[in-house]
Amino acid sequence: MEKYDVIIVGGGPAGLTCGITLASANGKFPFVEGKKYLLIYDEYSDLDKAYLKNVPGIEPTKGKELLEKIRKQASSYENLHLKQGKVVKASGEKGNFRIELENGEKFEGNYLVIATGFHKFDIEGLDVEVIPHRKSPRPGKIMIKNEDGKVKDGLYVAGLVAGEPSMYACASGSGAEVACDILSEWAGKIVVVHDVPDES
Repeated sequence: MEKYDVIIVGGGPAGLTCGITLASANGKFPFVEGKKYLLIYDEYSDLDKAYLKNVPGIEPTKGKELLEKIRKQASSYENLHLKQGKVVKASGEKGNFRIELENGEKFEGNYLVIATGFHKFDIEGLDVEVIPHRKSPRPGKIMIKNEDGKVKDGLYVAGLVAGEPSMYACASGSGAEVACDILSEWAGKIVVVHDVPDES
């Protein structure tokens, strides 16, 4: 069974941003050398039906097109593996999380990030508390109880399932924050990931 340092379940703005942020730390910090990440995304994302006109720095675009662009960006990192599939089971604790896909494939991870949106949570086996979403404009939406994105040691939530508003920038920022929290834990101090232009 293949093992990853972080497994991210969910390939919308939060999950993809979390994966890209983690992967982009490679070469910037010695404590991430050799670490690898797995992002599992389902066939559908709410972004597929969105039209984005209010995201700073992004020209008005269809969400489906933006999603494809972000997946392509994520795939450019050698240490980030993207896999389409549906996670049906998850269990374990920090250092030993296990997930199983609908097709029977299994993976292990040291950390687990859930970024599955706010419609439902139907992954079996995780000891989490599902509660009404605190910032949804529509009733019936859910979130997983957490404190600043952390459910328990090694288990994080990002985006809408963490209680963020259903706005692209909010979900994406939540994914980046969770990634920085994980990196900071590894570093033993606060860490953020910045890129700067080459001086050439």
